[in-house]
Amino acid sequence: MSAPTRILLADDHTLVRRGVRLILDAEPDLQVVAEAGDGAEAVELLRETEVDLVVLDIAMPRMTGLQAAREISRRPDPPKMLMLSMHDNEQYFFEALKAGASGYVLKSVADEDLVSACRAAVRGEAFVYPGAMRTLVRDFLERMRRGERVPATVLTAREDQVLKLVAEGATTREIARMLTISPKTVERHRANILAKLGMNDRTQLTRYAIRAGLVEP
Repeated sequence: MSAPTRILLADDHTLVRRGVRLILDAEPDLQVVAEAGDGAEAVELLRETEVDLVVLDIAMPRMTGLQAAREISRRPDPPKMLMLSMHDNEQYFFEALKAGASGYVLKSVADEDLVSACRAAVRGEAFVYPGAMRTLVRDFLERMRRGERVPATVLTAREDQVLKLVAEGATTREIARMLTISPKTVERHRANILAKLGMNDRTQLTRYAIRAGLVEP
């Protein structure tokens, strides 16, 4: 049996932290190993505590969850992150994704969604709460009606380039040289691609690249 996912939980309300911890610690594969009262404390704790996943409240004093997520995502090997919020707000949701979080969980339904969101984040998958999914679908349909071009892929143009080269067997250093970027940037793009596509290794990426027409089978 594999070790449980180690979680750092950050929320400025003690009662909320206690309730969330009860939900997570009740699962055999999840374990809260550290707690923080704000974003700054969460960032500090990460310097001395090894964790696999950070659950951050959006609104906290000193440093918000979004600010902390941006700070954490700049680490060499950042843990996965989830945002916890009382606001059903698609703007917060997209800001959370931009800050490096794998998903956004509403506190009002944390007892239903949080465990699934944690497991999805650890697998490298994104978690989209139902309200945000409705917004995404509505936006997609509106753009279709207006005749706007809707992107056929979730990847950026640069991520497509990196994916193609990975699928062709190029190493990180070779990709960096070909695209004139740093090896660290290549690794970040690769991690983003895996997370966006919900995949784990080069074999899965290669299959996707073939299906997407980026490389020849």
